Amino acid sequence: MRTGYPAILIIEGRLAVVVGGGGVAARRTRNLLDAGARVRVVAPEAGPGIRAMASAGEIELFERRYRRGDLEGAALAIAATGDEEVDGGVHAEATDRGIPVNVADDPRRCTFLAPATVRRGNLVVAVSTGGASPALAARIRERLEGEFGEEYGPVVEMLEGLRGAARLPDDPEERKRLWYRVADSEVVALGLQGRLDEARRLALGILEGER
Repeated sequence: MRTGYPAILIIEGRLAVVVGGGGVAARRTRNLLDAGARVRVVAPEAGPGIRAMASAGEIELFERRYRRGDLEGAALAIAATGDEEVDGGVHAEATDRGIPVNVADDPRRCTFLAPATVRRGNLVVAVSTGGASPALAARIRERLEGEFGEEYGPVVEMLEGLRGAARLPDDPEERKRLWYRVADSEVVALGLQGRLDEARRLALGILEGER
């Protein structure tokens, strides 16, 4: 069984190394940038996606073949060359250094899997089949993209802001109960309608025992 333990890697401001310059490498690179990582790409031939990100100054691009030592200082590594020797070398170096590594299309040599994701601000919905069928995971993600639109981003941001604004009780179980009351109330529906001020007032009222 390769389903693993679901987790979110916090890599904001940390170095991620992607080895490969094709379409898969470009998609993985974009996902890493969306997560706030500093990205270094190593590839003798960079495709248009990688080259565009390099031209925009979003990534560091080394236009050469991977060599051992390229993962120094990395928080994670991704190999997406399709070259058995190169991908194997990245996996070996990452393993020796204790760096989480993902080898595209080779779940056996992955210490973490890259799920299909829907990202709406701080809301991240991830789908994985444990490497069994990335295509199925992608199709499920497409359905979720329709269900969770861009309007969810501002709602999650508003809810995050309440953590420092609301006068919450000391008891953790009571705080948990109140947050669930917020989630089960009209707060989210109001926010999704763009009525964020109303949603915020209602949520504060619930959290502070006024509703």
